[in-house]
Amino acid sequence: MKFLSKISLLTVLLIGYSSCNLNAKNHEVSTTVAKLEHHPNKQFIKVALLLDTSNSMDGLIDQAKAQLWEIVNELSYARCDNERPNLQIALYEYGNDGLNPEKGYIRQVLSFSEDLDEIAKELFSLTTNGGSEYCGQVIQTSLNQLKWGKNPDDLKLVFIAGNEPFTQGRVSYRLATSNANEKDITVNTIFCGNYREGINTSWKDGADRTNGDYMAIDHNLATVHIVSPYDDAILILNTKLNKTYVSYGNQGRAKKELQQEQDTNAEGYSSANAVSRTVSKSSHLYKNSTWDLVDAVEMEEVVVEDLKDDALPEELKGKSAKEIKAYVEQKKVERQSIKKEIQELNEKRRKFIADKQKENKNGLENAMINAIKSQAKKKNYNW
Repeated sequence: MKFLSKISLLTVLLIGYSSCNLNAKNHEVSTTVAKLEHHPNKQFIKVALLLDTSNSMDGLIDQAKAQLWEIVNELSYARCDNERPNLQIALYEYGNDGLNPEKGYIRQVLSFSEDLDEIAKELFSLTTNGGSEYCGQVIQTSLNQLKWGKNPDDLKLVFIAGNEPFTQGRVSYRLATSNANEKDITVNTIFCGNYREGINTSWKDGADRTNGDYMAIDHNLATVHIVSPYDDAILILNTKLNKTYVSYGNQGRAKKELQQEQDTNAEGYSSANAVSRTVSKSSHLYKNSTWDLVDAVEMEEVVVEDLKDDALPEELKGKSAKEIKAYVEQKKVERQSIKKEIQELNEKRRKFIADKQKENKNGLENAMINAIKSQAKKKNYNW
């Protein structure tokens, strides 16, 4: 019997929705804000996460919510030729009877994106509903729809997680993985169940064909968050960090509220998970130039002199360009100082957790991080 199971809104986790290939409506900024073109020439880690949202996958979605802040944190430590690569994540769901059967029960939840708060929100919107899982088709769909780019130094990865045979559906996984090879995209498979069963149902073969990693996890395993002596201090700094954000434009107020909402969701799992999110917010991967004036000015995406009064928050209305710049600079200095404190405390926290953590973890976070690090070495990425 099929049933709809709502994923509880306990917390948050993930990653982004502000990439170069968002839909126009998601790029909407006040017409009173002057925008500048800005295209940094840097390496990207691009991750497409394909999640099975059929009935039996509640545990998988819950692990994603609970663990992806730590995955983001781990990726923030990556280096490529002494440069810090950017991160873009796309999210798909498949195998859900509530989705369009003509499209193979597949939905693109988010295209490649860097807005961590928006991805967290969208992940919370996922529901499970028993259906048909077509692995080959969802892989091919992600290859067709996403803008993977042609930079040979980019790390381009697909992670597909599920528990039904990899051979189902009208699009062969062999064809999809062959096409992935042509685009220099590595497909990693995460079977939710017994390791041998995943091999017998072609999940390992799906990964092998692109030199990816095959992993089997216990998707119903509850995530254990380790509390450290540094957590309280980091959470206090998070409150201070939020006060350095200066909203502007049509999205400003709503996005600032979303930031707070995702803080609350993260804390809903545990204070340790909220700490992980705070660490993510202190990294270079947490970018909010579409609504935060501090980031926008630093990234040269707005001209302060061209800002209209109705695009500004209450505290800056009626101020001169000189006064606005001084205020933004003050918030920037405060933010840099707070982020530095968080990073310093996090180094101590990481060492504490490493001493307490069990060596053999069997969850989504460990599977993804191990695969990413292994494949990143081939392109001279290091940690």
